[in-house]
Amino acid sequence: MEQKDFSEYLSTTEIIDFQHADFQSYSERWSRGSTTLENAVNIYNFVRDDLMYDPFNIRFEVEKVRISNVVKGDRGHCIDKAMVFIGLCRNEGLPARLGLARVQNHMGTERLEAILQTNVLVPHGYAEVYLEDRWVKCTPAFNKELCDKLGVEPLEFNGTEDSVFQAYDRDGGDFMQYLEDYGGFADLPRELVFDLFQKEYPHLLDDQGQFKSDLLKR
Repeated sequence: MEQKDFSEYLSTTEIIDFQHADFQSYSERWSRGSTTLENAVNIYNFVRDDLMYDPFNIRFEVEKVRISNVVKGDRGHCIDKAMVFIGLCRNEGLPARLGLARVQNHMGTERLEAILQTNVLVPHGYAEVYLEDRWVKCTPAFNKELCDKLGVEPLEFNGTEDSVFQAYDRDGGDFMQYLEDYGGFADLPRELVFDLFQKEYPHLLDDQGQFKSDLLKR
């Protein structure tokens, strides 16, 4: 049988700098299990609920999006949280990578939709971890507290099945819908992320192509 090379999905990178001292301190906070599968699930649950989901916390600067910086705070958007999950997995020897997608939001987050001028979110970030000879997808974005507020069940992950997004809320209404998937990445593809953002939300960039972060504070 051909030996798979997972080295790029186990390595530290410019953004997923899990060997940084600050991230190593953070990695001591989740509870280890007795198996690899348990560890993956425990990491997922920890990241999902330890960092509050904040879709307004958008940054493009390298030093701000590094996971060693993200974990200094108490919140992050979907890509932030997916990369923290990936860093914790790699720190335990579990191959993991970032997935990016284009999704449609039916959550009724009026403030966010007013700023974006659409209910399409791009790029949405999720994670993939290699468990029991296959890649499994998971999305540790929405913490339990936020799910309660939105009227949806927290997204669970068992390590054997893909856990991407709740399709419906508790009342059966539409919640989220995947429109396009851009694939998996060993590190954050910053140029692709910016290009997608620029294409979908040109009004959030100035004439020099700089992000108008003040728009997210209104």
